[in-house]
Amino acid sequence: MQTLSVIVPCYNEEAVIQEFYKRTKDVFLSLKGIDSSIIFINDGSKDDTKYMLSFIAAQDPKVKVIHFSRNFGHQPAVTAGINNCDSDYAVIIDADLQDPPELIPDMIETLKKEEASVVYCIRKERKGETFFKKLTAKLFYKTMNNLSEVEFPRDTGDFRLIDRKAITAFNSLKEKGKYIRGLITWIGFKQVPFYYSRDARFAGETKYPLKKMLSFAKRAMLYFSKKPLMLSVSLGTAAFVIGIVYGLWVWLSYLFGFSDAVTGWASTVIIIIFFGGVQLLTIGVLGQYIGVLFDEVKNRPEYIVDEKINFEE
Repeated sequence: MQTLSVIVPCYNEEAVIQEFYKRTKDVFLSLKGIDSSIIFINDGSKDDTKYMLSFIAAQDPKVKVIHFSRNFGHQPAVTAGINNCDSDYAVIIDADLQDPPELIPDMIETLKKEEASVVYCIRKERKGETFFKKLTAKLFYKTMNNLSEVEFPRDTGDFRLIDRKAITAFNSLKEKGKYIRGLITWIGFKQVPFYYSRDARFAGETKYPLKKMLSFAKRAMLYFSKKPLMLSVSLGTAAFVIGIVYGLWVWLSYLFGFSDAVTGWASTVIIIIFFGGVQLLTIGVLGQYIGVLFDEVKNRPEYIVDEKINFEE
C-alpha cells in the first residue's frame, strides 16, 4: 500500500486547527489504497495551538506532531516536516485553509497520470488578498525569474505534492536558509502545474505581514542569484566613467574658461554624494552575501525539536 503524509506548518493557528483536521480526515476517506497521515509542525506558537495538536494526536495515531523549542519560521517548519517524512508522497499545505485539502486526490491523480515527481499548484484566483499583495507577488516572481538561474513557476506557493524521489533529493540539500519552493524547482525531475482558485483565509490573521514578506524575498534572492553582485560591478563601472567624463569637462572648462566649475562647491558635493552612494550600495550588497556565508559557516541547525508525538523511534 502506498503512503501519503500531509505536512502542515502551524504558528498561532488555534482558530483553524480543528476545521483543517476535520476536512483533511474527510479527504483521507476518499483516498483508496493510500495510507494517509498528517504531520503538524508547531512552530513555537504562543496560543493554544500546541495543546490542541497534542490533544488531536492523543486521539488519532495517524496524526504526528513536531513541537519546536521556539518560533523558527515557516520554511524551517516545512523543512522539519519533509525531513521527518517517510511516506511515498507528501503534500505541503498551510493550516489556514486558503489552499483546500479537498484538492489532494486530484493532485495525486495528476501526478500519476503525468508520471511526474512534483505537482505544483498555480493560483488562478487569490480570494481575500489585497491589490497590493497581489501586485507585490507578481513583481517578486518577475524579478526572481530575471535574476535566478532557474525559471520559477509564477503565482505559486509552497502548496504542492512531491514524491519519494523529490523528498530524498530535498533532504540531501544542506543549506540553512531554505527557500523551499525554489529548491524544489531547482532539484529538477518532471514537475507539472495544477491550477486552482485560492480561498480566503478561514479564520485568524495572516502570518506574512509586509516585513516578513520582504525578508522572505531577500532570502530567496540571495540564495538563488549572484546577479546582485554584478550590480556592484555595473555601478562601479558607471561611476568610473562618469568620474572620467566629469574630470575631462572640468579640465577643459578650466582651459577655455567656459565654466566656473573649478571654483564652485555644488558640483563637488554632488560628485561626493554620488560616489559615496555607489560605494555604500555595493558594500551593502556584498555585506548581505557575507551575512549568508556567516550563517552557513556557523552550521547551526535550522530548527530545534522540543517534542515529537506518534513518531516511531
